[in-house]
Amino acid sequence: MNSPSTAAVLSARRIAISFVAAVSAVGGATPLAAADPLGPPPETSQHAPRTPLTAHGIPFTDATVTQQEDGSFLVAWRAPGVASVTVYADGRAVARGGTEARVTVRGLPAVDRRWFRLVPDQGDPLTLADRSLHLPSAPNFRDVGGYRTTDGRWVKMGVLYRTNGLHGLSNADLAVLQRLGIRTDLDLRMPAERAEAPDRVPAGAHYVTADVMGGDVDPVLPATAAASARMMAGVYRTYVSKGSALDAYRTLFRLADTPEAVPMAFHCTGGKDRTGWGSAALLTALGVDRDTVMRDYLATNDYMAAHNAESLAKETPATAARLKPILDARIRYLNTAFDEVKAEFGTFDTYLRQGLGLNQQDLARLREKLLVA
Repeated sequence: MNSPSTAAVLSARRIAISFVAAVSAVGGATPLAAADPLGPPPETSQHAPRTPLTAHGIPFTDATVTQQEDGSFLVAWRAPGVASVTVYADGRAVARGGTEARVTVRGLPAVDRRWFRLVPDQGDPLTLADRSLHLPSAPNFRDVGGYRTTDGRWVKMGVLYRTNGLHGLSNADLAVLQRLGIRTDLDLRMPAERAEAPDRVPAGAHYVTADVMGGDVDPVLPATAAASARMMAGVYRTYVSKGSALDAYRTLFRLADTPEAVPMAFHCTGGKDRTGWGSAALLTALGVDRDTVMRDYLATNDYMAAHNAESLAKETPATAARLKPILDARIRYLNTAFDEVKAEFGTFDTYLRQGLGLNQQDLARLREKLLVA
């Protein structure tokens, strides 16, 4: 087997180095004029609005906001037992639906991030935005929140973000992050990666490093695609058991629990592997079910599809085949990390306590800060 090309090695290092490390309605919803009065509007903001709690709790079992290519927004929800839900944007009612609906909202003015408030006729409201920030120069920059936990709470949006590398941020995208008030940039990369491609840090943000791999590792592209997949699975084991990884993810959890540190963005190079396990661990600790955690992990394949396709197109077919398993997010990889948790610690709770050093008070405080009920 021939040795990998220099270009392939550089691709592996720069792109996937983490292996070493107006309103129209659909579905029965009723459109409303933007100015329809429905009583005092809820509080809204371009940033992460706070949702007040009542004794009823949030009745939504599923809810999403998706920005579409034409600039409209698809708002979808399920809320069993609720007769009606009113959707607000900028303090104005823009749509209404029943227990389950899909509503397309058009004609809203452009903002850095569009928030929607879903107000049921009984129970507490839920505030959501599209998970992606749609930054052209950081396509995998997205919110960790907006997921429901197994006990019916929701992970707050606008607090924690996962992303690919920030070294390539355009001036326009950097300005967006500054306006959104990012306070911490947590870099999970190795020293050589940071030196080769230093982050563009939003003004006012604190730059923190937490090297998951614990030092530089020279990238080696395996001889076959199967070998690349095996290598990736093996690396995911180290995210769970290696001392430097435990230290790095402990830092991630501690910063997530520090009011002065959030909103925070954390990243590696592709925002898939080191970042992927960090996000999976956080969501699992907050009580999000495994299937949802896996969907969040695999979403990198969609957000990075164009970028990865462009990278693979620069290689020979043989080299591209060996590189693709390194660029992919695969079910096997994340499952290997969870299997390592079981093998090394027995349970995920023990991993949090013994591996990351988080006691029950730490976890209770984290959940209080990052969940709404």
